[in-house]
Amino acid sequence: MITRRNVLVGTTAAMALMALSSKGMAAGAIGPQVGDYVLVCNEDSQTLSIIDPVTDTVVKSINLTSFDEDRRPPFRFVTGGIIPTHAAMTGKALYHGAINIHGGAPSPDQRLSAVTGRGSSNIYLIDYKDLSIVGNAANPLASSETTAERLTSGVLVGREPHEPTFSRNGKEIWVALRGEGRIAIVDVELAKEESAGKPVRAVREYVETIHGPAQTWFSKDGTLAYVISQKTAEIDVFHTNVGNDGFSAPKRIKTIDISDQDPFAFTPFQKVSPDGAEMWMSHKIADHLSVREIGENYDLLDYISLGEKARPNHVEFAENDKGRVVYASLGRIDDEGPGGVASSQIAIIDRNAPAGERKVVSMFFSHGRESHGVWTDPDATKLYVAHEQDELPGTPNEGQTITSVFDITDPLKPVFVKQIPLGFLDLPSGQLRNKKSINLIYVRPGAQMHTG
Repeated sequence: MITRRNVLVGTTAAMALMALSSKGMAAGAIGPQVGDYVLVCNEDSQTLSIIDPVTDTVVKSINLTSFDEDRRPPFRFVTGGIIPTHAAMTGKALYHGAINIHGGAPSPDQRLSAVTGRGSSNIYLIDYKDLSIVGNAANPLASSETTAERLTSGVLVGREPHEPTFSRNGKEIWVALRGEGRIAIVDVELAKEESAGKPVRAVREYVETIHGPAQTWFSKDGTLAYVISQKTAEIDVFHTNVGNDGFSAPKRIKTIDISDQDPFAFTPFQKVSPDGAEMWMSHKIADHLSVREIGENYDLLDYISLGEKARPNHVEFAENDKGRVVYASLGRIDDEGPGGVASSQIAIIDRNAPAGERKVVSMFFSHGRESHGVWTDPDATKLYVAHEQDELPGTPNEGQTITSVFDITDPLKPVFVKQIPLGFLDLPSGQLRNKKSINLIYVRPGAQMHTG
């Protein structure tokens, strides 16, 4: 929960970090700026936490539930003085809100983000101009006992949408439908209209691909699309064939067998390097990362072991005058973390090592459990880490889900700054704890996206 004390503490910490980070920082690198945001997808609460990276405090919890849109008991989060489980609420017949908010991605200009509702089979758009959900409407039943808005249905895309990815020109969102064998390609402008309830269909087409696609990512020039899977040990490569109108006409050009790298067929995440030369991906059950050359051949460059049961989730790049690294968040929880509290770790790979020789050079504790989403600011001064598990006994934020922040002025030697407690969504009928953070993204609205 946001309090005056939290804001003062966050401001003090931010000032201290800025003073610390200014030493040795690359020319022109200033770190987080006013108007930047960190967006965290909370899967169990159907909420989004918005963090101000200048103060490292939560400034807003965005509601993607349909709780309290009506004062009658079937719609209430608290019914008859009894708080039902969140799962019970989302299973009610009159609930029309999000289920299992999971993936998230920014548009190239970072003015919009898309998030997926895995269980509700849809996507929602977030507008950073006013930190709002595109398409929400005024609630005609609004009162002191209800919410002021009625949640949009977003855009229906298909079964088990895992990760959304904006095309390089920002006109499309490619949504990997993990419960199917296809990608939904969404027209962004029509998605705004469909979200507002207009009688349009935002899905331009469905593209058949490998079974259980987890994510699409594009080459830096946008001419190639790569599709990974959590159900088959393959990668699909497509020509995007973007026309003069800015829309794609995808054509599959190659399917790559990666069973040697991922015998368990569970590759949940990939991301292209800032220079556009390489694609890095995590093989979660195989406990490895793969690195492949960007191009139609997609040749294997590195296969990096992370250790037994490391369970890698996401990767992120950090590059400044002190080094070039890749961070990999690990789902494994290790005993004897900071202060004797169990914690996950983050692996550091030195990207300055030659291709074929790259490996984990060190690890550091994430100060949370089951680390998942990771993202840096554009100047590579701070790293943010989301966590799936909470409670954190023995810590100042016991009972909370947290996001951790690190000073990465020296990317090879991250320095822990603080745990950011994600607090609660305040509803008229009670508090809904923000929990099970999956994806996390850093945005600077109006600026070209800095990450690959």
